Amino acid sequence: MNLSETEREELMSMQRSRTMAVGQVRRARLILLLDEGASRAAIMAELRCDSRFITTWQMRFTSERLAGLYGRHPGRAPRPDLAVLEARVVDYTLRRKPADGSTHWSSRKLAAQLGMAFMTVQRIWRKHDIRPHRLDTHMVPNDPDFEAKVADVIGLYLNPPLHAVVFCVDGKTAIQALDRKDLMLPLSPGRAESHGFKYKRNGTLSLFAALNVATGEVLGKTAPRHTSAQFVAFLTEVVWAQPRGKEIHVICDNVSSHKTNAVQTFLVDHPKVSIHYTPTYSSWLNQVENWFARIQRDDIARGVVTSTKDLNKKLMRYICQYNRQARPLKWKYSDLSRRIRCNSSGSTD
Repeated sequence: MNLSETEREELMSMQRSRTMAVGQVRRARLILLLDEGASRAAIMAELRCDSRFITTWQMRFTSERLAGLYGRHPGRAPRPDLAVLEARVVDYTLRRKPADGSTHWSSRKLAAQLGMAFMTVQRIWRKHDIRPHRLDTHMVPNDPDFEAKVADVIGLYLNPPLHAVVFCVDGKTAIQALDRKDLMLPLSPGRAESHGFKYKRNGTLSLFAALNVATGEVLGKTAPRHTSAQFVAFLTEVVWAQPRGKEIHVICDNVSSHKTNAVQTFLVDHPKVSIHYTPTYSSWLNQVENWFARIQRDDIARGVVTSTKDLNKKLMRYICQYNRQARPLKWKYSDLSRRIRCNSSGSTD
C-alpha cells in the first residue's frame, strides 16, 4: 500500500481509538493488514468480511488515500418520537376515515396520508393488534331472560341430571342435492380439486339431528321440509331410541316450528321429555350447530349428488361412520372481556 510515516501513524491511531466508529476502525485495520502483506483469507478471517469489502476499500484508499476511508452513506435522519408517532397512527386508524370514501384504512393509504413508510404503519398496527382489513359480525341478543336461559343450557352441559340424557336438537334446512354438469378435476400436486361452475338441482332435503351431549353420538333423520310435524316425528324417534321411562332433556332454538301446539301436545303426552330453548339469536349455544358445520364441511359442500334419495343415503352413511368414533364436545370459555351482558330492557353493557 506504500504507506507514508504520517499515514501509518494516523491509521495506527484510528485502530487504537475507543471513540471512533467501529466501521472506521475496521477499515484502518484492513489497510494496515494489506500493507503488511497479509493474504485475503487471513484478512477475511480476522475482520469477518468478504472479498468485496477488501476490494472496495483497497481501491478507495489507493485513489484517495486517507480521505477515501470515510463512509459515503449519509446515514438515516433522526427518527421522530415513537410514542407520538404510534399515537398518531392509532388515532387516525380508529377515529378517522380515508378522504377517498373508503370504509377503512390500508397501510399504504395511511402511510401516504401521514407521510411515512407503509412498513412503519404495519409495524405499529401489529404491535397494537389492529387489523383494519378484518371484519367480524356479531348479534346482540334481545331476550330479556338471556342470562337465565344461558345458565340453564350451560348447566345441562356441565352438570346434567342423574339418570337422564341430554340431546341438542335442530334441523339443517334445504340441503340441495347438486349434481355437477362439468367434469370434476381431481386433486393433484400443485392444483386444488376443482368443480365445474354449472350444476343441476335435484331437489332439497332437511336434516334433523340430535346430538347426545354425554357421548357425542348423533341421531339423524331426513325430511322433505322442516315443519313442526316433522320435528315432532323426529322427537318421537329420539324417545323410542331411549330406554322406556328415561328422562330426556332437549336443547333447541326457539324457531316457530319448535313451539307450536303440536310440540306442546307432544310434551304433554311425554312427561319425561323437557325442552330447553336457547335465547333469541343465540343458537350458537346449541352444540349440534358445531356438528352441522362439520357435516357441511366434510360431506355436503363438495358432494356430487344425483337425487334426494342419493343425498339421504350419503347423509345417513356419514352419521353412521361418525358415530363409530363419536366424542363429546368440550367447550372452553376463558376470555371474560368478550362477554356481552343483556339487561331486561334489551340494552347491552
